Amino acid sequence: MFRYLLPFYQPDIDQWSLEARLLRWLTFLWLLIGLIALFSASYAVGLDESQDGWFYFKRQGFWILIGLICFKIVTELPLKFILKYSPWFYLLILVLILGTVIGLGENVNGAERWISIGPIQIQPSELLKPFLVLQGATIFGTWQRQPWRIKGTWLGIFAFTLACILKQPNLSTTALSGMTLWLMALAAGLPYIQLLATAMMGMMTASLSVAINPYQLKRIISFLDPWQDARGDGYQLVQSLLAIGSGGEFGVGFGMSQQKLFYLPFQYTDFIFAIFAEEFGFVGSIILILMVITYGTLAFLVTLRCTHPIKRLVAVGVMIILVGQSLLNIAVNTGSLPTTGLPFPFLSYGGSSVMSSCILAGLLIRVALETYQQETFLINQKIT
Repeated sequence: MFRYLLPFYQPDIDQWSLEARLLRWLTFLWLLIGLIALFSASYAVGLDESQDGWFYFKRQGFWILIGLICFKIVTELPLKFILKYSPWFYLLILVLILGTVIGLGENVNGAERWISIGPIQIQPSELLKPFLVLQGATIFGTWQRQPWRIKGTWLGIFAFTLACILKQPNLSTTALSGMTLWLMALAAGLPYIQLLATAMMGMMTASLSVAINPYQLKRIISFLDPWQDARGDGYQLVQSLLAIGSGGEFGVGFGMSQQKLFYLPFQYTDFIFAIFAEEFGFVGSIILILMVITYGTLAFLVTLRCTHPIKRLVAVGVMIILVGQSLLNIAVNTGSLPTTGLPFPFLSYGGSSVMSSCILAGLLIRVALETYQQETFLINQKIT
């Protein structure tokens, strides 16, 4: 029985659609590249902090194993079953997020985004992402049929969730979550006037957050010209640009990054792409970006083939988070966007992030499988 939980054991793989098979192997490839990049980026820090260069690699490997088990479970369960219980998981994680707001969280670098459960530290806002997609798809996919009592309740829960994440403070995750819901609503065909009003409220909230939190304003100002204060507010971006520039065409070689040696902060989390670019160069970075774009293209094909409104929106939400967040992380590392705390899915260190990404990938594959099964059933019906 336990062999069915093994991520690489899939006896019915020949019955999967081409998109599902490609997405499955791309997920495994993405995770492998992430482990390779993380080992190099975190080795010096692990050696300095715990006298074990493999420290972060081993911890990430453990969480990847847990994530892959979740990935396998999600690909095997019917979406109807998952959607039935997703509201309860959403509300449970929302309670954990609320715990970080009322002072029960762990303060790391001035933000209370983590909660410790025994020896395990989790980031609830990361774990929420799959269930945010599922609930957004459920509400927006049945928008016309839902009474305003249900719609209003869940819109209020979404708004309260974003407010709690913003209070941590975590503007980047708040913005990503808000944009995901907004784009899903756009894909569902909600009235433009409602979408426009929501977008304006979101921009006003973001502006207010920047005005209240001086460090966010400093990030935006330093992003415009990081070299003006290269030893102060612009330091992190300058070091990231130096890492990327040092990589040249083919990189300095695996494990040979200089910026990871305590020059570039958060080199194994938010700025892991810069270390990757330094070691593998322009060519390696382009290959990584092409892999992400290929993943996004396959996800887009799944959305085009899917006719079920809720399942289609699930695929849209997964595509926005996994692909969009990756591109946003790259944009931050290259100085195209202000510095934010968004991790690179499957690459950056973090148990909550990698678990969330694995569940999201599993949901996308599940949509592809059920779409293919429906198409096969309809074809067989026509033949008979």
